[in-house]
Order: sequence, then C-alpha cells, then structure tokens
Amino acid sequence: MKQSERAQKLKGESGFNKYYEALYGERWASLRDALHGEPDYAEYRLDFALEPYYLDSGSIRCAVSFPLNGAKRILDLCAAPGGKTLVLASCMDTDAELLSNERSVDRYNRLVNVCDSCLPESIRKRVHVSCKDGARLCQNPDNQFDRILLDAPCSSERHVLTDSRYLNEWSPSRIRTLAVAQWALLSSAWRMLMPGGYLLYSTCALCLEENDEIIARLIKKFEGAKIMEPVVANDITPFCSAKLPGCEKTEYGMHVLPDKQGGAGPLYFSLIQKC
Repeated sequence: MKQSERAQKLKGESGFNKYYEALYGERWASLRDALHGEPDYAEYRLDFALEPYYLDSGSIRCAVSFPLNGAKRILDLCAAPGGKTLVLASCMDTDAELLSNERSVDRYNRLVNVCDSCLPESIRKRVHVSCKDGARLCQNPDNQFDRILLDAPCSSERHVLTDSRYLNEWSPSRIRTLAVAQWALLSSAWRMLMPGGYLLYSTCALCLEENDEIIARLIKKFEGAKIMEPVVANDITPFCSAKLPGCEKTEYGMHVLPDKQGGAGPLYFSLIQKC
C-alpha cells in the first residue's frame, strides 16, 4: 500500500495514535500521557503593578533563544495571544521597536489587551500591534526587520488530544494544510528579514512536516539561510523565576517535549540567520 493510501486510512483517534506512534515508536505512550497532563506554566511579570502573564515554560525557552542585542526593528509575525511578545518586549534594547501582528480579529483584540495589561508604559509605547495577514506583509517594501519571530499556527496536538471533537475529526490532511500555511508565512518572513538578521521559527507541533521539514524547504529555496544553535541569549530573571526546560536537538532546531521536561511543551524552534 502506498504512503498516500495509508494516510487516507488514518482518521480520528485511532488514526491519530497510529500516525504519532509511527513517528515516536515506543515513546509515544509516555508522550501521549504527558500531553494529557498539566502543562508547565510559568508566571511572567514585568512589574508588580501590572498583571502577570502565564505561559508554557517551553515558550519562554524558545523566546529567550532569540538574540535581540543590537536589533532595532523586531517583528512578532503571529503574535497572539501575546506571551512571546511580552518576552521579546522585556528583553529588547531600550531604543528598539516591536511590531506584533495577528491576522484574527478576536485574537488581535486579546493581544492588545495583553500588551495594555502587562507592559509598562515605557515599553508599551514601543510595541505596535497590527491586524494583518502575515503572509502578505512582505508585499509592502517598507516592512523590513532585523529580527523576526514566527510562532506559526500548527497542529497543536496537545489541544487535539484534549478535545474530542478535534480528535474525532483529525486526519493527516490537517497537517498538510497547516504546512502550506506555515510555508506561506515563513517565506513572507524571510523576504522581510534584512541581511545579517535572525529569524526564529517555532511551533507547538510534534510532526516533522511542520517543523524540520519546513526549515529544510527554506534552506533549499533561499540562498544564505544559515542554521544557528539556539542558546539562551536573554536574561529574564528580573521578570520570571521559572526554571527553563531542556531541549532535544533535531536536524535543524530544538524540541521541548513534555514527557522529558516536566510537562513543558511541545515546543519546536529553529534559529536561522540571513547571511
């Protein structure tokens, strides 16, 4: 039976489990149990006069791997609900500006509320929020940035597993559809990235098609894409006391997986420099 024919038979909860068991082997059982468990949420607070924000510690581990020193124009391309925007805003230089973009109107409104509630005015005035299609932002030649974070919409298997409606409707076509959208966003981001700049791509997906395979396509399509080792580049101790989780190395990035990291993740991220 061809792979495409096998994929057509993988539907619903049974198909979901077979698909990921093929990817993770015997580990899938413990990983699935960890996905059903409590996430490792951490409190992020820029000022005790402001509201705290709670996000997965794996997301923090991703965001602090972004080298922001010297960056003046920063873009968070798919920014809602706003956790990574807060990390970037708290770590960027005092003369830097951050554009946080979100296509969905509802999610955009939530992003604005997070920025208003959690950022001090001295930082908030340098964080601009927009509601546009990230895949089309590159059509404006003025949109040039020296740092871009793309936390792409993804399969989010943790949410699929805990929602019977999504689980019953699952099929591999969901992954393929999302990979198409991810590529449109990533290629747009690459076109807006200035030479010498850095792009941080991330998802909360488990599958290769949405992670390493997307980065492999970028390397094949565009010259000058250099994969960098994403080490911790920013000090967040004034804002967060959480212990950052460890990562597992992949071909092009790092993966935080909850069965080995106390519930943190899943969070895949890859750091690329435009040479």
